[in-house]
Amino acid sequence: MKIIKLQIVAGARPNFMKVAPLLKAIDKYNQTRSPNNPHLETFLAHTGQHYDEYMSEIFFRELGIKPPDINLEVGSGSHAYQTANIMLKFEPVCLSYKPDWVIVVGDVNSTLVCSLVCAKIGIKIAHVEAGLRSFDRTMPEEINRIVTDALSDLLFTPSEDANANLLAEGIPESKIKLVGNIMIDSLIEKLPEVKKSRIIDQLGLSPHKYIYITLHRPSNVDDKEKLASIINSLIEISKKINVVYPVHPRAKKIISDMNLAKIPGNIYRLTLLDPIGYIDSLFLVDNARLVLTDSGGLQEEATYFRTPCLTLRPNTERPITIKVGSNQLTSLNNLIDDIQNILNGPLKRGKIQPLWDGKTSDRIIKEISSSIYLL
Repeated sequence: MKIIKLQIVAGARPNFMKVAPLLKAIDKYNQTRSPNNPHLETFLAHTGQHYDEYMSEIFFRELGIKPPDINLEVGSGSHAYQTANIMLKFEPVCLSYKPDWVIVVGDVNSTLVCSLVCAKIGIKIAHVEAGLRSFDRTMPEEINRIVTDALSDLLFTPSEDANANLLAEGIPESKIKLVGNIMIDSLIEKLPEVKKSRIIDQLGLSPHKYIYITLHRPSNVDDKEKLASIINSLIEISKKINVVYPVHPRAKKIISDMNLAKIPGNIYRLTLLDPIGYIDSLFLVDNARLVLTDSGGLQEEATYFRTPCLTLRPNTERPITIKVGSNQLTSLNNLIDDIQNILNGPLKRGKIQPLWDGKTSDRIIKEISSSIYLL
């Protein structure tokens, strides 16, 4: 029996929703494959870039991800520290396991670093969620995306614009596979559980009568003056409508240092929470009047639920969410006006995209198993 060894990398919270459906698709493939097709053996490496209960473990439980075969426990730190630490710890894992493919997902530091390690020692790389571009190289994630795509042997894209980006960068068309949005695989699978969430009951809220906030990017939460301005805007908004904000650990520290608020706690109708799990977050996105975020994943989830979304950034690597009408960019100067315009508009906006159907991971595994002999 031919065995293909796949090493899958998860590094941080945004990765987990992309890894979970891959692992399940591999299990399904192995159970139904014909004797002529290779068996896919998996090894899950968690770099530990996100490592605590709120940012990691709860997602593993809710998504049904098996315990990682290894946790590198790299933790947080500067980009240079994290990059060096992952490289030093990941290379011995690859040399020991000797995978045929390493599958990386998304655009976190672990995605880039593990790809670089594999490229230097001759292991094939498949990048899931390839081709996304904000065209803003001040964003660390943009550098991660560009370099990872340049190093990868197979590039699995979520949308046609991603294909166009890769072709414009000189990536051979033979390496590019349009498979759809793997984030939506996890979302669709978890919908029955999402519908049972009691999070808004626990918070004393009603459907479509609150704004759901997630902010974590350094450009928004590392600058004390900007974060203070954001919080003040949220306080102003909360005089009109309930606002729910699970605070990222980085922002929590700054808010605490500034004595802006106690977390958890309330200011007017602004509710500050510790980070929450995946199921409750999806419920809040689905039932929100609008979502305010700087997260790529939340833009996509809001698009699937057709919940109006404001992205507090000057650009997005997911322009398809703007094109279909569910998402728009905003700035601190325009934030209150943009929110008011949405509150005056329709309850739902936009449409679900082609290949956002819950079957992306199946298409990826089909390509991996059939392309393995061609590269």
